[in-house]
Amino acid sequence: MRARRRFVPAGLWSRGMFATLGAQFLSAFGDNALLFAALALVRKEGYPAWSGPLLQAFFVGAYILLAPFVGVFADARPKGRVMLYANTAKFVGALGMCLHVNPFLSYALVGIGAAANSPAKYGILGELVAPAQLVKANSLLEASTIAAILLGAIAGGTLTDWSIEGALTAITGCYAASALSAILVPRIKQRAVPAASYSAVSIVKYFAQQTRALLKSSNARLAVIGTSLFWGAGAALRFLIIAWVPVALKVTNNRLPGFLTGMVAAGIVVGAALAARFVRLQYVRRALPAGILIGLGVCLLPLATTRPLAFSVMAFVGICSGFFVVPLDALLQREGEGSVGAGSAIAIQNMFENLSMLALVSGYTAVVYLRVPVNDIAVAVGAFIALSMATLTFARRKSKKAAR
Repeated sequence: MRARRRFVPAGLWSRGMFATLGAQFLSAFGDNALLFAALALVRKEGYPAWSGPLLQAFFVGAYILLAPFVGVFADARPKGRVMLYANTAKFVGALGMCLHVNPFLSYALVGIGAAANSPAKYGILGELVAPAQLVKANSLLEASTIAAILLGAIAGGTLTDWSIEGALTAITGCYAASALSAILVPRIKQRAVPAASYSAVSIVKYFAQQTRALLKSSNARLAVIGTSLFWGAGAALRFLIIAWVPVALKVTNNRLPGFLTGMVAAGIVVGAALAARFVRLQYVRRALPAGILIGLGVCLLPLATTRPLAFSVMAFVGICSGFFVVPLDALLQREGEGSVGAGSAIAIQNMFENLSMLALVSGYTAVVYLRVPVNDIAVAVGAFIALSMATLTFARRKSKKAAR
């Protein structure tokens, strides 16, 4: 009984929170450094130019295919142990790249680990902190993640310019350290949401039922649609930055795209902190206009012809991103806890987010194949983000007025 009281809920600054934040930081650091190293590896091994987005498709495909299973898995087991298993899978995938196993298959294994890790890392927050602290806990997790994106993107670009093999070795070590940190996450076993059966067909059917049940809630729909648009556009923007830098800034190394990605991450940390301070779950609509500003910021990219302007635009996009996405993540966790389970809710969210990422990265690949100028692509991506976020914002206001 004494051990149970110690962990439920221990609060924002507990051992469990520190272990979760540490494991997530190291895991996300590896993920973001690995993208630069993996892209350099496929170029070095002579794969065609369009193979970069294809590499991302192998990663994203794991999220989509495993979505029915990872939420059930996370809700049925101590989430700290799920994080351990997930980061071990990432370690094996990165080690495969070091040993010259097929990079696409190795990257897919890292994607499998990432898919399993996501519902566990978010789902455990509701077990570690009280409901009133959930937005702040999400802000800490997002800050940890974005700090890892910042440093991982910079380190990945810099290390890859130095040595692809050295970068892959360092990333493999990060995944090993993340798995070790996950061991320190408390083994909190709360009532799980049972799966209908252990057969794949029954689990998929059960997942479909969970998806329908979750999306009956207007709050859950808002969170899923908003974050899916955000991450889909973000995936396309990442490849856009890598292609835009040599054209607009006349720089051909991997470091500058890494620094610009890091600037977005730094902005998200600031935006997440602002969201924790000014946005409560009952007033989540306050976060939605920031989504429109993300698109407007991307539209400004063709005007950023110097490095200071480019960094300023990326910082603005990052701040708006953090302010937009953190409250929606917290809202979905609350809705999930009250219906299908936090782990399953995150798995459903991941499926829609990665479908969005796959669609938008595929669209980006198509326009690159058609040789559309990169500045035109930037304006198109920004306009899509702004218009879709504006539609979401006005639809939310209209539904609230109708409810009143």
